[in-house]
Amino acid sequence: MQNPERFFITGGKPLQGTVIIDGAKNSALSIMAACLLTSEVCVLENVPQLTDVYSMIEVIKTLGIQVEWKDSNTLYIDPDDFNNYEAPYELVKTMRASFLVMGPLIARLKKAKISLPGGCAIGARPVDFHLKGFQSLGANIVTEKGYIKAEVKNLVGNDIYFDFPSLGATENIMMAATLAEGTTMIENAAKDPEVIELGTFLNKMGAQISGLGTDIITIKGVKELKGVHYRIIPDRIEAGTYMIAAAITGGVVEIKHINPYYLKSCIVKLEEAGINVDNKEDDTVIISNSDIIKSVDIKTMPFPGFPTDLQAQFMSLMSIANGTSIITENVFENRFAHAGDLRRMGADIKIEGRNSIIKGVKKLSAAPVMASDLRGGAALVLAGLIAEGTTEISRVYHIDRGYVKIEEKLRELGAHIRRV
Repeated sequence: MQNPERFFITGGKPLQGTVIIDGAKNSALSIMAACLLTSEVCVLENVPQLTDVYSMIEVIKTLGIQVEWKDSNTLYIDPDDFNNYEAPYELVKTMRASFLVMGPLIARLKKAKISLPGGCAIGARPVDFHLKGFQSLGANIVTEKGYIKAEVKNLVGNDIYFDFPSLGATENIMMAATLAEGTTMIENAAKDPEVIELGTFLNKMGAQISGLGTDIITIKGVKELKGVHYRIIPDRIEAGTYMIAAAITGGVVEIKHINPYYLKSCIVKLEEAGINVDNKEDDTVIISNSDIIKSVDIKTMPFPGFPTDLQAQFMSLMSIANGTSIITENVFENRFAHAGDLRRMGADIKIEGRNSIIKGVKKLSAAPVMASDLRGGAALVLAGLIAEGTTEISRVYHIDRGYVKIEEKLRELGAHIRRV
């Protein structure tokens, strides 16, 4: 049974103070999977304590790997002599990123049996790109009874072209190719910070990867990889969410432990909307509001474009902006589920295919609403921070997948929010 906890938020208080951003969830998940590529111990620092991270720990423990927390944010992973290559449905259904163990399993054990993945209900997100990539490296793939089975005698490098720069497929193929014979070239590869980070981690382990951050990544296969000590980057989506939270409430918030370069598209759109963004130091920005929030249009795109993972939060901001904005969702097809709940709170939003047309209103009003996915849930929290009255948000387990202690961090900034 899913957690029945709810948030109660009484709106109307501008956020003030400092918030420290945790480690990047999506970066931690792919790097945890990459630890399977060596027989030596890996130590990961700045790992966020999130339900998705706990799900990935369970997946790799099921494979026979030792995992333990050394302190609140440091994970110790010992993949020495595991031989189980099956990740079962009960675990994989809870989180799509668990599919990332497939590449390492094929590379290290020459076989894998993984349940078709679950995760957020934000669109089809098929794993076809992953499978075509593995087949190009020589793997034999069979799908039966909800499981994908892969076997290979020896992985052999190849040229792989993606129709779309899929983040997960780029990561999965890159991991498999590190131990393949010869050279693999991934064309139209994802350029996301998480891909760059995973490649940097693999290179530290002894891989030979070049072209990170460009659309052509080249991997020269090596015989083996070694264990390493590594620190996970800050979470750009958590940082972007708090930036928008400061903007929507008209507050002044200092956001520490971020990489402003990775948030350029969000910063540009906030500035277009009339929000002041001050780069105080290399890893700190201060968000402060001007008198009027202006409507701006956004189109979600793969990195370095505007992130689909900040689209819902930006919709909350635009719901009280001056004028009409259009948000175009180009990455996932079902990513406007939060719009119905924002309408319940008084937002004027019309959905037409991949576009949502938002006419700014003077105020939002509290209503009982329900998180339908991780980022949509965050958007409802932001709306609750400015709504008149007390907003009740159910299904907050979605939000817990991507935000460490969000209600505690918001309370420290002065928000009236409690978990019941």
